Amino acid sequence: MPSALPIADPAPSDGLLPDSAAVGAQHRDFGVYLHVPFCRVRCGYCDFNTYTATELRGVKQTDYADQARQEVRLASDVLARSGVVARKAATVFFGGGTPTLLPAADLRSMLVQVRDVFGLADDAEVTTEANPDSVDAAYLAELADAGFTRVSFGMQSAVPHVLHTLERTHDPERVPLVVRWAKDAGLQVSLDLIYGTPGESLKDWATSVDAALECAPDHISAYSLIVEDGTKLARQIRRGEVAEPDEDLQADMYELIDDRLADTGFEWYEVSNWATDVDHRSRHNLGYWLGHDWWGVGPGAHSHVGGVRWWNVKHPAAYAQRVLAGDSPAAGRETLDATTREFEDVLLRVRIRDGLPTSALQGTGRAAVAGLIADGLVDAKAALHGSVELTRAGRLLADAVVRRLVA
Repeated sequence: MPSALPIADPAPSDGLLPDSAAVGAQHRDFGVYLHVPFCRVRCGYCDFNTYTATELRGVKQTDYADQARQEVRLASDVLARSGVVARKAATVFFGGGTPTLLPAADLRSMLVQVRDVFGLADDAEVTTEANPDSVDAAYLAELADAGFTRVSFGMQSAVPHVLHTLERTHDPERVPLVVRWAKDAGLQVSLDLIYGTPGESLKDWATSVDAALECAPDHISAYSLIVEDGTKLARQIRRGEVAEPDEDLQADMYELIDDRLADTGFEWYEVSNWATDVDHRSRHNLGYWLGHDWWGVGPGAHSHVGGVRWWNVKHPAAYAQRVLAGDSPAAGRETLDATTREFEDVLLRVRIRDGLPTSALQGTGRAAVAGLIADGLVDAKAALHGSVELTRAGRLLADAVVRRLVA
């Protein structure tokens, strides 16, 4: 089952935010994340808040769109009553789970609700995640017609034995088809890959990277496999059934994809993300890394507005009960103090290509920059211009860089 929710303060039943959340809101973008918590099967490595049909305890997937629309209305009311300035949604992101397990009409209706309640910016980015085996050409065309601009396919690998270990159910030969159908519909396309799966060789990884590039996507994300406590994969490793991921091999895999993508015109813009140009970066995810505001709709979804962070009850049944009663589905929240916000700003912004202004660092952090340059982890030229930007070696050791900058 998914991991437990964080321990923090209880959230009020009306969802109202403290006055501090409204400060400076007019200078921050606003995004909406809609979590669709349904999957056909649970992958052994997955720690996300997702549920298969046997875990729903009487909740119907067919009712979910109505419940999500109810929370969108609640969000608008809470923000208005909390004094947060009204802003159109700059980005909308449907994640999961597998959002495309729902009919396209349901995703359309949720997007329409966001548009009707908040409004959409003229150039709004609207993304959905999808499994390659959960859509066809007609479905993708319907999404484009509804106003979606982007689809992110969970490719993960092109090698059958790697997909088997990950318990992914799609046929890798289907990926080029769904990419073509999405492009024919006028959608931007991102492919998600995972590297470091037990039993995956560097040659296997090269096969997957090359297969992804042959699809000519606009964007590629590549994440090292992290073994989360409580997952089936963690239990398999503990019992010695599969090997633990090899960190040195994962580093080699990162360097391989970075080289291949650079050779084909992609640029990294965040440690795990590459795009063909600035216009094809994920603006929704950039909002997270830059500390903007977003409201997370759905079971277990997380939200952030002006330094206030909260998360919803996890199970779809508990979520439905709350929203149908007109109550906030928030389970807990925390108001970040200045020290925590500074730490998180460094943690997130140092990961992006545009870097972190050295002016955002405290004295000890600024003093650490020279040593990071000497160690080849921070770009010297950028630092001279007042920005902490990671070299490739720095990207591989990003967490260590952060620890030195906030020590």
